[in-house]
Amino acid sequence: MATGMMIDGKWTNEEYEKDDKGRFQRNPTTFRDRLTADGSSGFPTAADRYHLYVSYACPWAHRTLIMRSLKGLEDAISISVVDPLMAEGGWEFSDFKDTVPDTVNHASYLREVYAKADPNYTGRVTVPILWDKQTGTIVNNESREIIRMLDTELEAIAKNSVDLYPQKLQTEIDKAIDDIYQPINNGVYRAGFARSQAAYEEAVTELFSALNYWEKVLDKQQYLCGDVLTEADICMFTTLFRFDAVYYVHFKCNLRHIWDYPNLWSYLKKIYQHPGVKETCNLEHIKLHYYQSHPHINPSGIVPQGPIISFG
Repeated sequence: MATGMMIDGKWTNEEYEKDDKGRFQRNPTTFRDRLTADGSSGFPTAADRYHLYVSYACPWAHRTLIMRSLKGLEDAISISVVDPLMAEGGWEFSDFKDTVPDTVNHASYLREVYAKADPNYTGRVTVPILWDKQTGTIVNNESREIIRMLDTELEAIAKNSVDLYPQKLQTEIDKAIDDIYQPINNGVYRAGFARSQAAYEEAVTELFSALNYWEKVLDKQQYLCGDVLTEADICMFTTLFRFDAVYYVHFKCNLRHIWDYPNLWSYLKKIYQHPGVKETCNLEHIKLHYYQSHPHINPSGIVPQGPIISFG
């Protein structure tokens, strides 16, 4: 979610990637190991072995917080929460309200965690990170894979028997996550970080075409893949939750609010009210992060007071 990256283990304030038409390009994540219930991956299920580095502001990290909560893994997997402001040094640990320091690696900046895992690391310094305290390395920093592991591989230590990837819906869930990623989850960034009118209009058109499609789907069923909450809904929720407060204005995704869509709005509120979800939502961190961390979009750094939104 940030400017700045590491090259050969050293921090540099490089700008985000864009192609020759001004389109925002998101770098792929690089740590892709897996937790497995049987330990075959080298990262077995174990309580108090793994640690999550997250930001309340980041929709990708928010996914993992929701899954951790729904599965009842709070006592088994510890967390660190970075400061909402992402300045020239990248994600930072501070004493700001609702932050949690790095009690594992005692880092001041998240980049130090990446450097510890790989002293020659080249790439973006992003959240979430799933860290293995036993081997002292990053297991995975891809949110979609982390939520799948938390959902399917940690039953032995999860307090709640919740299955968000039921076998009969697995193909449909995977397809839904794929289908919403580029136009919606990444689409808001493609619009907000576009550096040409054409790139912006392309992204916004695809974004609202996708929202219109899912509005129709939700006219016939409660959730994206039927009438049960799944991983696909968690992936959709974290974008929709930020939409009216941030993406509508800050990223110029302003054809319609989510509250203008009857079905999407009801769907968003229903997930927010689901036990364990609301506690992971922090609009203060979200608004501070977006409006103050992208000076090329909002040079003043002024954070708007509104809109007043009730998810109740």
